[in-house]
Amino acid sequence: MRSLLLAAAVAAGLAQVPAMAQGAAPQMNLSRTDLTAGMFRLDVQLAQTPQQREIGLMFRKEMPQQEGMLFVFETPGVQCFWMRNTLLPLTAAFVADDGTIVNLADMKPQSDDSHCSARPVRYVLEMNQGWFAKRGIKAGAKLGGKIFSTP
Repeated sequence: MRSLLLAAAVAAGLAQVPAMAQGAAPQMNLSRTDLTAGMFRLDVQLAQTPQQREIGLMFRKEMPQQEGMLFVFETPGVQCFWMRNTLLPLTAAFVADDGTIVNLADMKPQSDDSHCSARPVRYVLEMNQGWFAKRGIKAGAKLGGKIFSTP
């Protein structure tokens, strides 16, 4: 009887593993694009669907300095981000349609503190915390890349 209960418990646990593993795994295979920030080139993953944007950089333990994630929204809006289940300290750059950085926000790992754009934007670029500051890139700077439209 005990082994039957143990087998049932193991089977129930294994049935949950794919769902838990799927929810707790970092997104590593999203589409990518190249961006520029002044003389610096960035290789960024694109979070374009609601599910991709919801997971974002959660569960990632490391990220190369020249990489980041660009969140792409269908229409401009005030975008707010938090860091639940995000292990890396990040800086969010809230970016207008033409690639201009509207504002920057340093975000603390595993925090529910909300960080919002100062005005409606369609893009949010997350990079390792300190990346923008070390390169002197501030609000008003313009990012380049074919994804940004110019009016």
